[in-house]
Amino acid sequence: MRRAKPEKRKTLPDIRYNNVTLQVMIHHIMSRGKKSVATHLVYDTMDLISKRSDGKNPVEVFDTAMKNVAPVMEVRPRRVGGATYQVPMEVPTYRRTALAIRWILAAARARGGKSFSEKLADELMDAAKNEGAAIRKREESHKMAEANRAFSHFRV
Repeated sequence: MRRAKPEKRKTLPDIRYNNVTLQVMIHHIMSRGKKSVATHLVYDTMDLISKRSDGKNPVEVFDTAMKNVAPVMEVRPRRVGGATYQVPMEVPTYRRTALAIRWILAAARARGGKSFSEKLADELMDAAKNEGAAIRKREESHKMAEANRAFSHFRV
């Protein structure tokens, strides 16, 4: 086992919007080290959002979507005696953003047709309006936590 937890690295904000969460999204989209491709995809997405939402600030739409998708509770398995219980626990802040980004990207990739920028823009706009596949995923997580509330006394 590890002696100590490694320190968290600071992520610098993105160039255009000066937003750290947007930079984390770029890092999650990036594949095979092609950061410029990921950056172009995200900025194209932001341009599409500003066009489709009648000049509304795309960063506000993005932040609203992230806030709506981020889960508050989740279930974690915990062994007690011979049985494994699904114990509801609060989600730490860094994990909330990571899960929200992961769920939004998965939902965008699952959408049919179109370019990835369009799919991501649609998913972010849906999430900002509290609808879409990423929001369903969060609701599912909350339902599981609510259903297993009886085991909440097994918290670590």
